[in-house]
Amino acid sequence: MKAEGRVFKYGDNVDTDVIIPARYLNSSDPKELAAHCMEDIDKTFVSRVKPGDIIVANKNFGCGSSREHAPIAIKAAGVSCVIAETFARIFYRNAINIGLPIMECPEAARVIEAGDDVTVDFDSGTITDHTKNESWKGEAFPPFMQKIIEAGGLIPYMNARD
Repeated sequence: MKAEGRVFKYGDNVDTDVIIPARYLNSSDPKELAAHCMEDIDKTFVSRVKPGDIIVANKNFGCGSSREHAPIAIKAAGVSCVIAETFARIFYRNAINIGLPIMECPEAARVIEAGDDVTVDFDSGTITDHTKNESWKGEAFPPFMQKIIEAGGLIPYMNARD
């Protein structure tokens, strides 16, 4: 499984309230959440993001509330992967549960810049920045977690096993 796209870059401590502002949490509709994704940190994100694009951030991405709305908004906006130095643990778990691919790789997160063209190979954990012609080894998911993501999340994965 691979992801390939243009990078949107953010800093440390991007919390769930800027990923999807609390004023929109009365909806659980992925399209509605996607329409407001990142708007409090990047007003133009929604108008510029294309299917397959990648978010790269520094430390503690997804800190804040435990709601699944944040990874749902990111996935529904078309983002194919989030790369960060570190993730808040609850965001990490929620991302897997809803089928949003994420990868921790401090080296890549520090070097990759907004607008770079990046490919992520989830089988090997290799992150390649084609703009800079550099690659890094991220933390690849074990095969069973890749199957959960490929199925679209934990519930679709479990339903397919019946």
